[in-house]
Amino acid sequence: MDMNQDKLHQAHGKQNMQNQKCECGDNCISCDAEKLAVSCGCVNESKQYEYDLKKNLSHDTHEKLKHDHQNYTKLSHQDHEAAMSNPQMAKQMEKDMARRFWVSLFFSIPILLYSPLAINIFKLKLPSPIPVNWLLFILTTPVVFWTGSVFIVGAFYSLKNKKLNMSVLITTGVMAAYIFSVVITIFIGGETFFEAAAMLITFVLFGHWMEMKSRRGTSDALHALFDLVPPQSTIIKEDKEVQVPTGKLVIDDIVLVKPGDKIPTDGEIVNGETAIDESMVTGESIPVNKKTGDKVIGGSINKSGSVQFKVTQTGSDTTLAQIIKLVEHAQNSKAPGQRLADKAAAYLVILAIGAGLATFLGWYLFGGKGILISLTFAISAIVIACPDALGLATPTAVAVGTGIGARNNILIKDAATLEQTSKIQYIVLDKTGTITEGKPVVKDVVALKGTSVSDLLYFAGSAQKLSRHPFSEAIVFELKKQGIAFSEDIRSFETVSGHGVKAKIDGKQVLVGTMRLLQDEKIDLSTLKDLSEKILEEGKTISIVSIDGRLAGVLSVSDEIKKSAKAAIEGLKKLGIETAMITGDHKIIAESVAKEVGIDVIFAEVLPSDKSNYIKKLQQEGKFVAMVGDGINDAPALAQADIGIAIGAGADVAIEAADIVLMKSDPLDILKAIKLSKATVRKMKENLFWAAIYNILAIPVAAGVFYSSFGIVLRPEISALLMSISSIIVATNAVLLKRVEAKLKEDG
Repeated sequence: MDMNQDKLHQAHGKQNMQNQKCECGDNCISCDAEKLAVSCGCVNESKQYEYDLKKNLSHDTHEKLKHDHQNYTKLSHQDHEAAMSNPQMAKQMEKDMARRFWVSLFFSIPILLYSPLAINIFKLKLPSPIPVNWLLFILTTPVVFWTGSVFIVGAFYSLKNKKLNMSVLITTGVMAAYIFSVVITIFIGGETFFEAAAMLITFVLFGHWMEMKSRRGTSDALHALFDLVPPQSTIIKEDKEVQVPTGKLVIDDIVLVKPGDKIPTDGEIVNGETAIDESMVTGESIPVNKKTGDKVIGGSINKSGSVQFKVTQTGSDTTLAQIIKLVEHAQNSKAPGQRLADKAAAYLVILAIGAGLATFLGWYLFGGKGILISLTFAISAIVIACPDALGLATPTAVAVGTGIGARNNILIKDAATLEQTSKIQYIVLDKTGTITEGKPVVKDVVALKGTSVSDLLYFAGSAQKLSRHPFSEAIVFELKKQGIAFSEDIRSFETVSGHGVKAKIDGKQVLVGTMRLLQDEKIDLSTLKDLSEKILEEGKTISIVSIDGRLAGVLSVSDEIKKSAKAAIEGLKKLGIETAMITGDHKIIAESVAKEVGIDVIFAEVLPSDKSNYIKKLQQEGKFVAMVGDGINDAPALAQADIGIAIGAGADVAIEAADIVLMKSDPLDILKAIKLSKATVRKMKENLFWAAIYNILAIPVAAGVFYSSFGIVLRPEISALLMSISSIIVATNAVLLKRVEAKLKEDG
């Protein structure tokens, strides 16, 4: 290791994180984040993780901040709505809401026992050391200005930013009840509404506490991902083993991992062989054999041999960090339905306040009622109209839905994708790697007269050596398997997209590829007609080889169909979704594969650059189209599709091109993603319907429309209870989405 690398290590911080005691308590997300060398992200200091090493907070900075609780409180007050909707804040917000709720409840019980509600309805008359109204004033004030401060300060900043939200509405109801009660206590005398202010805050806090409990699972899931990274790593420095914090690893470090160790970051093996369990990251249950030159993924577990690998990615660039970022982005994004609900909630605030004013003026000026009963109806109307349930309707469903997806190795980019996936009408599946295993093997080697089998493999394998196409790799593997050495004189290598390769091997011009490639080069293929048709009818791909303009032979390559492919296609058809297969292979091969899995529409002999045009054509026919591919070669088509799905991406997560990343190479996960989306959207609609209908029906009742006929009066504290019940029902209904997870596992 050179001096520059030493400086890089020093730049990551001088202190050993293991010897530091974190002042915020156990399981600090900040310290877990530092293992990944990402920014602090502590729930007490920030609401989101920033995957940017330039902004990385060192442990020195972390200690200096000392998890200042006032900083958190200030943050929560100023942006309470954002804090409530952020999964990273879920655990801390749950504790905060619980603490505020229990304190509020502690004071609200005696407030209720001494309230006019208890005296008039339950005939309670408890002894009081001071006048009841003054006792209620003393008990209610800390409830309003401490436990309810999060809403009051939030309303102030919302109004300052010219926004109308739930905090404004809650504060309006609370302060109307509280201020009027203070005026009655000091100047007028008579019944007050202190219990209404206290109970409103108590019930709203309880609703938020329940919401945070439903979101906490996502935050815990992110913690579990952090836990995949070991806090310490062993690097080889000057032929010695040196322990360093994982957060201090830099590019080109040589890391030693022994059997049972977790891989600390992404890299490439430079020495040794082993089997690595990547199930926690990619979802593949069987350990993968690794040797020199193979890539390793941070967070996976070394099962057998000791290996050394060179660090290729750190911090925000690692596969694990990208997965966490993807899940976070999905959690924090808003579905189209939520944007509509947000707009509706803003108008509902205006409607609620307007309804409250109209109710008060209607009863006081035209109904002939006193100020007390008029104010009771007005405050009740404002309180019960709080759009709390409307605000929770889709975020809770999105949080649960994306969490279920992540646990099942289905990474959904954002809430809009989660919602839009339910609309898929047509799915185009790439053949290689999606329907087939993507690991082709050579089946037949047919050398023509004048060429030996070993010569055919020698020239074909040497020409394909520099290609990364799966079929090329199959031919190269066959060359190695036969113990035939590659040529040392490979020149003028050229890839002809979708057709094959050209190269000069030992001074001879070699072509390896499709019939079209050789026809374009004026090679006579008439002698191969019967042989090629026979191979193609067997569902194999052919690579024709010519040497210096003369046909030398034919290689056939076969790629096995995935066991779950047929079941996945059948499942998609049951959902009413049309399917098509797209491939660069010969039409006869495509038809053979499509027939076996049950696909009726085939787009064959399609160049990679033309795949997106087929997607565009389907879209022009009015279809909502999804494209499923390996996320690399199919990037243009994935980007063109309404929903791009990258399957079996593993370490090559195609986040930029795809909307959904399926970590496993299992076609059934396509079906699972669509079923999850449909279930989530169903919950969103149920929640939005409940929240909207509830408000439409509740406001007139609270405003007293049944008072004259039936004498029904909803006191503000009862309205607060009903409003909170609505929010709890919505949150509970979203959590019930977890039942779909069992069904997804059954499909698998």
